[in-house]
Amino acid sequence: MKTVGNKIYFASDFHLGTPDFKTSLLREKRIVKWLELVRQDAKEIYLMGDIFDFWFEYKYTAPKGFSRFLGTIANIVDSGIPIHFFIGNHDMWMFDYLEKELGVTIHRGTKLFEFSNKTFFLGHGDGLGPGDNKYKFLKKVFSNTFCQWLFERIHPNLSFFIANNWSRASRKKEKEPQIFLGEDKEWLISYCKRKLEENDQIDYFIFGHRHLPIQHQISENCTYVNTGDWLNHYTYAVFDGEELKLKEYKD
Repeated sequence: MKTVGNKIYFASDFHLGTPDFKTSLLREKRIVKWLELVRQDAKEIYLMGDIFDFWFEYKYTAPKGFSRFLGTIANIVDSGIPIHFFIGNHDMWMFDYLEKELGVTIHRGTKLFEFSNKTFFLGHGDGLGPGDNKYKFLKKVFSNTFCQWLFERIHPNLSFFIANNWSRASRKKEKEPQIFLGEDKEWLISYCKRKLEENDQIDYFIFGHRHLPIQHQISENCTYVNTGDWLNHYTYAVFDGEELKLKEYKD
């Protein structure tokens, strides 16, 4: 029986599957504990992309593993709490399997929502803002249905091997530690400012992708929040109907 809740939760960048089975399994168990905790007062849950480090659905097969996480998601949805998946750059090849199997709602790109008379602009965050033209080009290639059809022609043993190695190689190139670069150098903040010029009714921008928990005031009435990640920070955002807070999960 579902507990009636009033809070909306946001989290991103679980990257399940990386860097190896043992480490990912420990993280998966921690995520499941968090999900079981927040379901007690959740009205809805939004997972903001890169839930898996790699995901591709063939017609008759999908990546194996993540059974604890997927089972928990299905159980929460079955209890009456909606769960939303945003497509990230690592799991952009989600099609309809998880919607049919788990009952989640999948979103592509960015989307506006209204909660308690507040306007939320949600998305994973990849490919937004100035620069990163190489990735923006690759995203168009990966999103192309013909390219997806070609990739599907490769046997899963080989295609998953290629994709997982590509993902690991990409991660090694990331600069550590990640720090807040300042308002003028944070590309998602630049993007938020431009969108706010188009729609000054937006109260909150919430993204993932950046792998750094950030809560930054864009204007007097608008706040940008990045939910961070679960590789290093274990952070999430929660809206109680009046205020949005960025929190860290501790066992």
